[in-house]
Amino acid sequence: MHILEIPSFFTPYGGEFCLEQAQALKAVGHEVRILSNVQLGFSIGGKDYLVLPSCRYEHERDGITVYQSFQRGVPKAVRWNMKRWVAIVCDMFDDYVARYGKPDVLHAHCTKWAGYAAMKISGKYGIPYVITEHLPYEIYVQEFGPPPCDGWQIPLLKEALRRAATVITVSEELVDRLSVYFGTDYHSVFISNTVDVDFYSYRDRRPLDGRPFCFCCLGIYDDRKGYDVLFEAFDQLGARCSEVELYVAGRGTDSQRFRHLFQSLRCSDKVHALGELDKTGVRDLLYQSDALVLATRGETQGLVLLEALSTGIPVISTEAIPPSVRLNEASWFVDVDDAAGLADMMGRLVAGGLSYDGVKASRMVCEMASPRVIGEKVAKVLSDACRHQ
Repeated sequence: MHILEIPSFFTPYGGEFCLEQAQALKAVGHEVRILSNVQLGFSIGGKDYLVLPSCRYEHERDGITVYQSFQRGVPKAVRWNMKRWVAIVCDMFDDYVARYGKPDVLHAHCTKWAGYAAMKISGKYGIPYVITEHLPYEIYVQEFGPPPCDGWQIPLLKEALRRAATVITVSEELVDRLSVYFGTDYHSVFISNTVDVDFYSYRDRRPLDGRPFCFCCLGIYDDRKGYDVLFEAFDQLGARCSEVELYVAGRGTDSQRFRHLFQSLRCSDKVHALGELDKTGVRDLLYQSDALVLATRGETQGLVLLEALSTGIPVISTEAIPPSVRLNEASWFVDVDDAAGLADMMGRLVAGGLSYDGVKASRMVCEMASPRVIGEKVAKVLSDACRHQ
């Protein structure tokens, strides 16, 4: 198949899941490219806003051809920015067809707004489209407000979901979570995001004799990640267990505002904020750690948990992690916003009161989310979309 991936957002604002699925599809024998228009915001990336190219261009990224454009967003003009973004993507698609011919199927990542753009392209060219929905319920609440609501975006996104050949969700629970906005009048299947299990391969950890137990937390500095709860829990843990350390990494975790969250802790000298790390840096941190802890308030999947389990360390998180992607062999979950419960679970792990099989968990991640497994599953959905067009 000739597959064109269209992400709603991409570098420098994430979107690695799109690239990873493109690589997985290419590895199982398909022709795959990415068409990316990224809306830049001056307030969140002033340097990028000023220096990134204004022209459309092609480049290769990890073996995948990316047809790229950067759009300068207008502050507070949400609807205008959306219409312009969709128009640019549709125009870029016309250019793409002139260069490479018409793809067999479109694969949009997130309904907002790649799924909507794919619907527009599909209507013009008669090409089927599939949407993979990654965005959590909490992101939609932030934008639309708590349900019920009648935001102008909702009818447009409902139409894009309804007309899609299939909607892939990265957890089984996501359809029900989003139903308060979009209903359930569309065909959906659950397929995990990809985990690079060769890169995040299993490794034995150093013996604990003579060194602290090292927790790590990986996540962007955002209220949804529950860092306030994590620091409260770690302070409680440190009061009764001195041989522990916490390493935190993710965009914004090296900011002064973030450091202010833990500077008043009794054990603030045992918290290490590392800022944003590249993929190798993330793996190195996981290899240097004894467990991952994430006090999240909302996740569509929690891919970092699977990456940690793939390397062989256990995970402690919250009930916000969807049950469909939990691996019970090496993970435990407490209530959201329960700092005392989180501290207790972390303490039990440090004391050796929680047994786990890291080798088995790593193997289960491979069976669930390796590039080969995901590539074959997504390819089947895309192939079915072509057959039923």
